[in-house]
Amino acid sequence: MAKNTKSVAETVRELAEPIAEEIGCWIWDVEYVKEGARRVLRITIDSEEGITIDDCEKMHRAIDPVLDEADPIEEAYYLEVSSPGVERELRTAEHLYACEGWNVEVKLYAPLNGSKLYRGVLLEVGENGEIRIETKDGETTNVMSFAPDTVAKVNTYFEF
Repeated sequence: MAKNTKSVAETVRELAEPIAEEIGCWIWDVEYVKEGARRVLRITIDSEEGITIDDCEKMHRAIDPVLDEADPIEEAYYLEVSSPGVERELRTAEHLYACEGWNVEVKLYAPLNGSKLYRGVLLEVGENGEIRIETKDGETTNVMSFAPDTVAKVNTYFEF
């Protein structure tokens, strides 16, 4: 019987966390998704110093035999290990808390004041999951709050 994707991601996270710690990083995210005709297990790692291709390779080599032994996925899949990048999707409350003070882009399901897209500095995440950002329009700054059920996606962004 096939395991659901949530339990696969949780199981892989539990297996990967001690390995990531050994190589000096932590698990940012684990996704088990279908992309086209193939299944992809994506482990995203991060550290205070950032992640290099060598870090990804170390994690891949270390987790691969552990996954083979534990066998949490019944069908064939591709294993990807990557960094979250400077422009990362914030999918969990932990991601949002970790990125307080960063520039974020908030995409809404429905327009608010005529727009579905807002950019600003992530000030905080409220107890009820409300996202508060500070936006600038010329010399004017505003604080905006978004209820979690109105937010389609939150990403960090970097101004080059």
